[in-house]
Amino acid sequence: MGAATMISRLLGMLREMVYASFMGDSAVASAFKVAFQVPNLFRRLLGEGALTAAFIPIFKTKEAEEGESAAWYTANAVLSGLLVAAAAIVAVTLLGLSLVLQFIPMNSDTWLMLSLLRVMFPYMLLVCVAAVLIGMANSRGYFFIPAMSATMLNVVAIASVLVVAPWMGETLSEQIYALAYAILVAGVAQSSFVAPLLYRQGFRFRWVKPWGNPIVREVVRKMIPGTLGVAAFQINVLLISCFSFFVADYIVASFDYAVRLMELPQGVFGISLATWMLPALSGLASRKQYDEFRATMTEGLEYLAFVNALAAVLLVVLAEPIVRLLFERGAFGEVATQRSALALMCLAPGLVFFSSVNIFARAFFALGDTKTPAKISILCLGVNLLISLILVFRFKQAGLGVANSLTSLLNMVLLAMALRRKLTRLSYGPLLKMGLKLLFLSLVAGVVAWGGLGVWDRYIGYGNLLAKIGQVFVPASLAAGCYLLGAYALRLPQVMKFLESVRARLNR
Repeated sequence: MGAATMISRLLGMLREMVYASFMGDSAVASAFKVAFQVPNLFRRLLGEGALTAAFIPIFKTKEAEEGESAAWYTANAVLSGLLVAAAAIVAVTLLGLSLVLQFIPMNSDTWLMLSLLRVMFPYMLLVCVAAVLIGMANSRGYFFIPAMSATMLNVVAIASVLVVAPWMGETLSEQIYALAYAILVAGVAQSSFVAPLLYRQGFRFRWVKPWGNPIVREVVRKMIPGTLGVAAFQINVLLISCFSFFVADYIVASFDYAVRLMELPQGVFGISLATWMLPALSGLASRKQYDEFRATMTEGLEYLAFVNALAAVLLVVLAEPIVRLLFERGAFGEVATQRSALALMCLAPGLVFFSSVNIFARAFFALGDTKTPAKISILCLGVNLLISLILVFRFKQAGLGVANSLTSLLNMVLLAMALRRKLTRLSYGPLLKMGLKLLFLSLVAGVVAWGGLGVWDRYIGYGNLLAKIGQVFVPASLAAGCYLLGAYALRLPQVMKFLESVRARLNR
């Protein structure tokens, strides 16, 4: 899962590099990114978010209690309902956008954003179907191929910039439509990527009338609380982006590049682990194996904190060299580098918190409780919206980063407290002890990275590509080496288990 996600995230980073060179952090870039957030809202709402969280436990239970045919029937019922709901939303939205663009006067940036949204919005239907198919494959124990489906978006998007965009017109406002149409092509590729695997497993799509279907009713009933939480999050993101778009035209693009950088370690390990844990924890919960449930969740949180604590401190200390190496070329200049680096420095401290929220939320989902995470999410999102609107005027994209880090911490703490009340005998003592050790190791690694960066800048600088690479990887390698040696000296189980695994493989 991590390997496939690493490939996808690296291609995603290459896509963002191509985007940065093509459109920088201009008003056109912000318009494209805001427009793309809208179909993403519905994708996470109907596909990857509450629907998947409600569907997978039911799918696993049907498979365990009634057999494979019942599980496939469940999948077909849910897919049929999803197609009806998503198609209706697409039709209404496209009609509304067409009327607004035709009859309501607006400035050119807003018109471009809405026009791009009209092109990209059907992506929502395609990727929602893909998300459910991926959930089915994950439930059957397949993770690599489903995780690779995300690469389709990145490959198509990169090709659209390099090959198609130059033929779309002379100006950036014309060429940007190549990216919008590429999103639709990628949606088709993503929705069909996992289908052959499921076909070999025995799945055949059959239309099942969704209205009045008891399975669909059960999924809808369970997903409504989670939908409120996911909707609150996505609407929060969209509101902040739209508001920021009018405060300064570069804020959305600058902050989005920082988010993409943080999502690399978060996706490679945090999201991969959370994706694997939902069917695993669901299986343990369905068999009433709550001791194993607690142990699996706790161990997952420990590994998550161990990996992402180092990633967070490196993103903070080396933010500007990382942004400079990856993005600073073409339309993305020195000023754009400084703006995105500042956002990343403020956003990265929340990496461990945000990734932990995904683990805690999936523990609730596996227990059949979607209401508690939704309530906590809505509360935290209200706090995030308030802080963001206060800070964005003065601190621009940095204010958005601070708001996200603070509310991710609040979300994690509230979920942990709620889960402890739900799962008796769940103890966070070992996690807290390990957290203190990781905090110490992270501070040491941060000081080493800061010192290494200072020495590199003083004697070498970043005048060419090789120097830019060294400016990132030399301090990062020194810091990571100190972090791992310190973890070994403290006998942290994550390092010791890894070394034991390597020794066992070598012996075999």
